[in-house]
Amino acid sequence: MQLEKIITLANKKVRLKFLALERSLRQSGCNLPIWVIPYDDNKFELPENSIWWEDKSLFQWLEDHKTHRLTRKYLCLTEKNYHFLDTDIVILKNPEQVLEPYNGFLASCGHWHSQGQTYTPDSLPLLRAKSTLWQRNCFNSGQFACDEVIYTIETLKEACIKPENISTCITFKDTNHEQPGFNLLVNISSVPIYNLSFPPALIESTWAADYPDDYMKYWKKEGSKPYIIHWAGLRVDGSRPIDQLFFNYLTEKEKEQWFESLSKPMKQPSLFRKKAYLIKKYFQKII
Repeated sequence: MQLEKIITLANKKVRLKFLALERSLRQSGCNLPIWVIPYDDNKFELPENSIWWEDKSLFQWLEDHKTHRLTRKYLCLTEKNYHFLDTDIVILKNPEQVLEPYNGFLASCGHWHSQGQTYTPDSLPLLRAKSTLWQRNCFNSGQFACDEVIYTIETLKEACIKPENISTCITFKDTNHEQPGFNLLVNISSVPIYNLSFPPALIESTWAADYPDDYMKYWKKEGSKPYIIHWAGLRVDGSRPIDQLFFNYLTEKEKEQWFESLSKPMKQPSLFRKKAYLIKKYFQKII
């Protein structure tokens, strides 16, 4: 696979995550352009060699169907020779070099052994119909690469609204995010799907949650070190040693901003966020 671009999805809210992603990518030696799909209209100033990328007609079509904004990722399926990376990722090795020996649709996540959130009751029979080993083709829609154009804009729309697909790809009857739809759209295509956690690559996990303690002990074998670390579904709060890989790419001021953002209350705060907020309020009272 000859990568030509890196693609991500962002808005101003995830600017610090984007900066860590971009800086780690450049430090790895990868100078490919970064195409940023806007999550919404809250854009921010991008660094050099990064551009905002959108197809307003597709985005309007998705909006008209009241889909989640994460379905804007579907646009990737109309491109080739790209690597999509969510912003909550840092790069450990140059992806151009790592992916060069492979082709097709590439993943490196652990959803092959934990398929949760990759299908709906309507899409599961379709995945099973493709292979008795359908699990190996499940992937996290926050990280993938492909050297093929899988759909045009029109064939993408057609696939999304097919009666057997629409509840998974568009109306989200059984989910609140785009991952099952993305898995379905890729799996019903003819593109071969490979996961780098399988031979011949056989790399260790790319998910930060799989490293609750000393992560380096898993990377001693030649070639076992993953090329990315993904905090999918996790808070980068310093509770895991591997979180430092993210903080390495923020300035001291940016780290302060990051932890300040973690302490802000939410409508349904996580336990950590709620405790941090209460501690902050307590100290404000006694000072």
